[in-house]
Amino acid sequence: MSAIEISHLSKRYGTTPVLDDVNLSVAAGEFIVLVGPSGCGKSTLLRMIAGLEVVSAGQIRIGGTLVNDLPPKARDIAMVFQSYALYPHMSVAENMAYSLRLRHISRQRIETAINAAAEKLGLGALLGRKPRALSGGQRQRVAMGRAIVRKPKAFLFDEPLSNLDARLREHMRAEIKKLHRELGATLIYVTHDQIEAMTLADRIVAMHAGRVQQIGSPLELYDRPANLFVAGFIGSPAMNMFPALFSRRDGRATLVHAGFALALEHDPGLAEGMPLTVGIRPEHIVLGTGRLQGVVDLLEPTGLGTIAHLQLAGTAVKAFCLERLPLAISTSLKMDLPAQRLHLFDAEGARVAQQHE
Repeated sequence: MSAIEISHLSKRYGTTPVLDDVNLSVAAGEFIVLVGPSGCGKSTLLRMIAGLEVVSAGQIRIGGTLVNDLPPKARDIAMVFQSYALYPHMSVAENMAYSLRLRHISRQRIETAINAAAEKLGLGALLGRKPRALSGGQRQRVAMGRAIVRKPKAFLFDEPLSNLDARLREHMRAEIKKLHRELGATLIYVTHDQIEAMTLADRIVAMHAGRVQQIGSPLELYDRPANLFVAGFIGSPAMNMFPALFSRRDGRATLVHAGFALALEHDPGLAEGMPLTVGIRPEHIVLGTGRLQGVVDLLEPTGLGTIAHLQLAGTAVKAFCLERLPLAISTSLKMDLPAQRLHLFDAEGARVAQQHE
């Protein structure tokens, strides 16, 4: 396993920028997830690390070696694609052995490597089958096994679970996390699914419009999003957001919305009248008590709990609670937005630090 260093990396297609000044240090053995919406540049970044895209500016180092001009096969990187990319005329064992045969590895070493990978991935009984006789999850495990047998410096995964159904995705997430723990390998994983990012990563790299928005552990991004994009992208249901003005009423810091006001526990030292965007996650809204009054628009029972869509002084908000709320539409409901759970963002969308953080 090797560390990967990315310094001031940029990519352009003609005059169109795709990636702009990306900097990322991946420690040996770390599990990094690149997450963001379609078109944010995450797959392009992965392909540049693999050598499948030319670098426009900046540097990529793998294990301390500058690889900008090295072809993919010289980088000792294994990549697992969304489409599995298995040879249909080859058996599972032959697919897994193919890259080793090209490197003229002895038959005995190839057999040993295949059996070890098959045991890790539960493929022992499938080694003689062709891909057409496998399920989607089994095919993805074969693609992973083909990467494992090479013992590369790092693994790159490009949305490997997007073709699977929800239950199989959940199962494969657990398999990939377990596999990473057993191999101790450096792994960079691309997804647009923030649930995958939260459950898999040691650290998440949130990307938008070709730029890195925030790098941190899953809970760092969840609890302290650096900007409005990260706040809105990470978390399901998504964070509630509404505009407010900062004010000091009777000497106390207050957020003033069109239909209500929220007192803060600590004064963030902002200018009077400063426009802000206020965020609060649905699970942090307290229902059934408080001085605010909401009106029920819609209830979504999830089994685990209920997502309540409410109108709060003309502002639509979602609240999540573990109770199964037996409420009728248009019911009035007391609610509270706890001050310590509020996230503040300035006019440029950047996080405003608060004293309790």
